[in-house]
Amino acid sequence: FRKAAEQGHILAQSCLAWRYLHGDGVSLDYKQAVKWFRKAAEQGHILAQSCLAWRYLHGDGVSLDYKQAVKWFRKAAEQ
Repeated sequence: FRKAAEQGHILAQSCLAWRYLHGDGVSLDYKQAVKWFRKAAEQGHILAQSCLAWRYLHGDGVSLDYKQAVKWFRKAAEQ
């Protein structure tokens, strides 16, 4: 997934983020999960937007930030 994710493939970015989030085939790393969720979310991937919002809501890999959580939940909901 990494090569495709680095080339901007939205599904690969989301899948790589999910793997980091759960430690599936890679070391568990919330910061990396956030990095890849953000890349996919910024391209409009609804699931990535929602997952990024949850990271902000729970402070996983980012500082707890309710405003950012609401922002990303809204972006996902608007689609």
